[in-house]
Amino acid sequence: MENPHEAEQAVLLERIIKNVDKCNEAVVEMNHCIKEFLASSNSTKVASQLFTNYHRNVAYNLDAVKKMPKPV
Repeated sequence: MENPHEAEQAVLLERIIKNVDKCNEAVVEMNHCIKEFLASSNSTKVASQLFTNYHRNVAYNLDAVKKMPKPV
């Protein structure tokens, strides 16, 4: 005797598998886009580090100038 719900379950299972495949493709595409974004933002990261170091050096030199004795 066949299970009366077997055909319906098979159809539902097939739909679930299709949706999981589509979801997996979307996640793979999103990972690819994230990798591209991270690669393209690397130059911005380097520039921000340069400006941070520049700011630190300027602050150090300004403090050194303030501590210098006044000319007579």
